[in-house]
Amino acid sequence: MLRELSEGERTISQLAQPFEMSLAAASKHIKALESAGLIRREVRGRTHVCHLDPGPMAGAHEWLTFYQQFWTGRLDTLERLLREADNAKQSPSPEGKRK
Repeated sequence: MLRELSEGERTISQLAQPFEMSLAAASKHIKALESAGLIRREVRGRTHVCHLDPGPMAGAHEWLTFYQQFWTGRLDTLERLLREADNAKQSPSPEGKRK
């Protein structure tokens, strides 16, 4: 639903459609997103129109970026160590050579 709202405002019916869910179920999801401060809902007559509020996502993005960098660095180090260990197994040791 957030991805859909990133492209512009949507009604609850439009948000529910791709998920083949009832309007009641979609409304529950919308209420949860509203409670989290991720979206705003505007009532136009009998239609509820939703808008994305990207502000709170900025904090989540910052947090995720930090941990992405953290784990990328750790995984790069692990990959380097595994390659070094693999290369050490493949090259003959000096003791194993005969003169």
